[in-house]
Formats: sequence, structure tokens, C-alpha cells
Amino acid sequence: MTNERTDKPTVFVFSGPNLNLLGTREPEIYGHDTLNDIHARLEAQAAELGLRVECRQTNHEGVLIDWLHEAYIAGAKAVLLNAGGYTHTSIAIHDAIKSIKVPVIEVHLSDPMKREEFRHISYVGIAAVDHFAGHGADSYTLALDAAARL
Repeated sequence: MTNERTDKPTVFVFSGPNLNLLGTREPEIYGHDTLNDIHARLEAQAAELGLRVECRQTNHEGVLIDWLHEAYIAGAKAVLLNAGGYTHTSIAIHDAIKSIKVPVIEVHLSDPMKREEFRHISYVGIAAVDHFAGHGADSYTLALDAAARL
């Protein structure tokens, strides 16, 4: 997607349930950065990369699916997706990723493979083109660098 104001390709950044609580939610796992802090860094980084980011957060599975469809219709360059707990449960999000012709990069602050066993399956990761996990807030910036190279 190019924005009429900037003519830069757009990378959508979608964050799922409970990520609105970053900064206060289990900081020993997720760190002290808020989602707004992460979004601000991504906006600055995108400008340096010649991209535009559109960052959104929802606690609702269907909204994430609608946004994935929207990214496809809009012609997005890529989507960075942190589906939160839906990563491990949502076949519907998996199917939405597979249904669109937009590269989706999975993002996680913590490394699900080093956490509870129920987090070891990623339906998002099965459909995504790449993933970044376990780097804290830097997982997002690493993913944006990868999206720029697509």
C-alpha cells in the first residue's frame, strides 16, 4: 500500500490480546516498554527505511482477521503480526494469513519455545514467512528490517 501523502510502501503492525498492557503486564517476561513506545520506534525506523507503518492493537480475534484482509486489499508490503495468545489457538488467523498475498512476519517479545509447553505450537508461524521472538521490543524492529528487505 502506498499512502497518498507519502507514496511510501506500508507495513501494517498488528498486535493482539493483552499487548495494550505492555509496560505493566509481567515486565519480567515482556519488559518495560509500552506498545506506544514500540510503535514510536517503528515509525522512526520506517522513515529511515523509506516505509510507512500503520500500527494497531486489538483484543479480538475477528478484528485481527479483518485487518489481515484489509492489508491484502490495500496492497501492503508486509504485515508484522504479534497475535499474542491467539498464536497458539487460532486456526482462523492461520487461514487468514494463508488466504492473503501479503507476507506476514510473526513477532513475539518473549520466546514461546522457552515458555510453557502449550505455547510451543504456533499456528501463525506455520503460515508466516519469517518470525522474530525472544528479543523483547527489538523483535519488532528486527521484523521491520526483514520486511524492508522483502
